[in-house]
Amino acid sequence: MSRSLSGLARSSARHPWRVILFWVAALVAVSSVAGRLGGEFVDDFRLPGSDAQRAADQLEESFPEQAGGSATVVFSVEDGSLPDEATAAAIRTTLADVARLDHVVSVSDPLTAGTISPSEDIGFAEVRYDRDVIDLDKDDFQALEGTVTTLDDRGVRAEVGGPLAVWEQATETSSEQIGLLIAVVVLLLAFGSVIAMLLPIGMALFALAVGETLIGILAATTNVPTSASALAAMIGLGVGIDYSLFIVNRFREARRGGATVVEAAAQASATAGSAVLFAGTSVVIAISGLMISGIWAVGLLGLSAAMVVAVSVVSALTLLPALLGLLGAWIDRLRVPFVGRQDRRAGAGLSTRWARGVTRHAIAAALAGTVALVALAAPVLDMRMGQNDQGSQPPDTTQRQAYDLLAEGFGPGFNGPLLVVATVPDDAARQDLEVLRSEIAATPGVAATSEPAFNPAGDVAVFNAMPDTAPQDAETADVVHHLRDVVVPGATAGSDLEVLVGGSTAGIVDLDRQMSARLPILIGSIVALAFALLMVAFRSILVPLKAALMNLLSVGAAYGVIVAVFQWGWGKDLVGLSETVPIVSWVPMFLFAILFGLSMDYEVFLLSRIREEYARTGDPRDSVARGLAATARVITAAALIMIAVFLAFVAHPEPVTKMVGLGLAVAVLVDATIVRMLLVPSLMVLMGRANWWLPRWLDRILPRVHIEGPEESSRPTPADPVPVAPAASPPAVPAETPELVSASRR
Repeated sequence: MSRSLSGLARSSARHPWRVILFWVAALVAVSSVAGRLGGEFVDDFRLPGSDAQRAADQLEESFPEQAGGSATVVFSVEDGSLPDEATAAAIRTTLADVARLDHVVSVSDPLTAGTISPSEDIGFAEVRYDRDVIDLDKDDFQALEGTVTTLDDRGVRAEVGGPLAVWEQATETSSEQIGLLIAVVVLLLAFGSVIAMLLPIGMALFALAVGETLIGILAATTNVPTSASALAAMIGLGVGIDYSLFIVNRFREARRGGATVVEAAAQASATAGSAVLFAGTSVVIAISGLMISGIWAVGLLGLSAAMVVAVSVVSALTLLPALLGLLGAWIDRLRVPFVGRQDRRAGAGLSTRWARGVTRHAIAAALAGTVALVALAAPVLDMRMGQNDQGSQPPDTTQRQAYDLLAEGFGPGFNGPLLVVATVPDDAARQDLEVLRSEIAATPGVAATSEPAFNPAGDVAVFNAMPDTAPQDAETADVVHHLRDVVVPGATAGSDLEVLVGGSTAGIVDLDRQMSARLPILIGSIVALAFALLMVAFRSILVPLKAALMNLLSVGAAYGVIVAVFQWGWGKDLVGLSETVPIVSWVPMFLFAILFGLSMDYEVFLLSRIREEYARTGDPRDSVARGLAATARVITAAALIMIAVFLAFVAHPEPVTKMVGLGLAVAVLVDATIVRMLLVPSLMVLMGRANWWLPRWLDRILPRVHIEGPEESSRPTPADPVPVAPAASPPAVPAETPELVSASRR
C-alpha cells in the first residue's frame, strides 16, 4: 500500500495541473448536476413494522381524505377573546385566503369546530393539503405563514405549527466560519508558515464543497434528513483539515531531511498518507454502519457524512500531492514572526518531557486516566432517549411559538396526542369500542379522549387520547407502554376489535425502542471491525484490544457529558439551550459510529510511530516515549482543530446539532488528552513486549499491511534520541523472543 501511494503522489506532484484541472472539472460537473436536480432535504423517520407506522398506514388507507400533509395555525389575543365579532371576522377572512393557497383542500374554523381554549383567548385551525409534507416545500410553508401573519395588524397573533412547520428555515449561523478561524490560528501556531497553513484549510474547503454537492444530488433521489448537511460539514471540516495536516507535517519533515519536493510528497503520502487511507476507510465503514439501524433517515445521515469523508481522503492522496508539487518549495515561506521556531535540543521540548514523565510513572498515569474517564462517563447511566419535537426548537421560531401557545391553552399533552386506531367489523365491536375509550379515558396519565370518527365504510374508527404530560416527558412514554401492554389488551379481550396506538408521540416511543435494540449490534460490529483492522495493521492482539477498550471509554465520556448538559441542564445556557431535552435516540448511535472512526486516526498515528521505534530499538519503554514525543505536537494541533470545528456547531440553533457538536468535541478532547497522552502510553509501558505478541499461526494467515510503513522506500529518517527513564531491565532483541512476531522481520 505504501509503495502504491508513493507512486500516486509522485505522479501527482510531477503533473500537478492535470490533477488540479481534473478536480475542478469534477466539482463543476457535480455542481451542474445538483443544480439541475434541485434536491430538497426532508425528515422522514418512518419505522416500518412498528405499531405507530401500522396505525399511520391504516389511517392512510381508511381515511384517504386525511392522507395529505397538514399544518396547525394557532391564534391568540391579549385583549378580548377570539369569538369577539371583529376578531372572528378577521380570522375567517384570513382563513378564506388560506383556503385559496396551492394544494390546500380544507381549512377548519376554530369558532365552529370547538377548537378554542376554555379561556377563549387561544384557538387553532387545521389546514389540510392534497399531498404529504415531504412532497410540499418551504414555499408552501412561507405562503401559509405570510397569509396568516397579516392578522398582526388586527391585534391577533398567528403562529404556524404542525407537520408543515418542518420547512421553517432555521436562523443562519456562522458555525463553519468560526471553526475555520480557530483552525487558521492553530495551524499558524503549529506550522509558523502561512503557506503551510493554507494548504489544509484549502483542501478541507474544497473537499467539503464536492461532498456537500454530492449530498445535494443524493437528496434529489431520496429523502435525506434536514440535519445531514450540517452534520456532514462538521465531520468533513474536521477530518479534511486533520488529514491534510498530517501529510503536510510529514512533507515538511522530509524536506528538512533534504528530499526534493517530488520525493518529499511521495514520502509523505507513503507514510502519513497510508495512515490517512487506513483511518479514513475506518471512518467511512463505521459511519456507513448506521444503515443497520433499520431506519432509512438515520442510515442516510451516516451515508452523507461518509461521502464527505471519502472525498476528503481521496483528495488528500491526489490533489494535496499536486499542490505540494506546485507550492512545496515555498512551504515554509511567509513565516509568522516568533512562531514555529522549536528548540531542537535533545530533551528540551514539552512533548519529550511529558513522554518521559508518563513512561516513568506509568501506573500513576494509568490510574489517573481511568478515574477521569469513569467520572466523565458516570452520567450515562441516567441517559433517557427520546426525540426533539417542536417544543425543542429555538424560542423565536413560529413552530415553537405555536407549540407553547397550544400547551398554554389546552395542556402540555395536546401537542402530542395519541391516536387510537381500531378496526370495527360489526355493531357489537362498536359497543366494545366505547368500553375501550372509557378504559383509556380512566387511565392515569390520560387527560381526555375525543369522540371516535369513522371512515366512510364504517369499519375503522380513530380517536385521540391526550396525555397529561408533554411529548418529550418520560411519563408520556410510560403511558404509551401501559396502554399497549395493559389497557388495550384487557379492554379488547374476547372482542373482535383490532386496536393500534399510534400518533407522532407513539412513533417516538417505537423509534427509541428500535434504536436501543440496534445500538448494541452497531457497537459490537464496529468494535469487531476496528479490532480486526488494527490487528492486521500492527500484528498484535493486545494493541487492538486496548484500543477498543480505550475508544469505548472515550465514547462513554462523550455520552456522559451530553447527558449532564442536555438532560440534566448543567451549563445549558452556555450552549444556547432554553430548556432540557432528552437525548435524541439516534444521536448515541451516530456519535458512536463517528467517534470510533475518528479515534482510529490518533490511534493509528501514535501506534505507527511507536511500532516504528520498537522495530528499530527493541526497547518497549523507549519506543513508547519516542513515539509519543514525535506525535504529541501534531496530534495536539489536529485535536485542537477538530475541537474548534465541532464546538463551533454548538452555536447552531438546532438542539440536535448542538448535541452532536458538543459530543464530538468532548470525545476528541478526551481522546487526544486523557487517552492518547496518558492511558495508551502508560498501558503500553506496563504491558511491555507483550504489546506486540501475535501467535505464529495467526501471523501466517493475516494479510500484511504497512501503515507509515517500515518499507524501505518510505522509512522516515530516525528521530534524534529522546531522553527517557531507564528501562527496568535491558531490552531484549525481538528476534530472539520465540513468542514475539517481530516487526523488524516483517
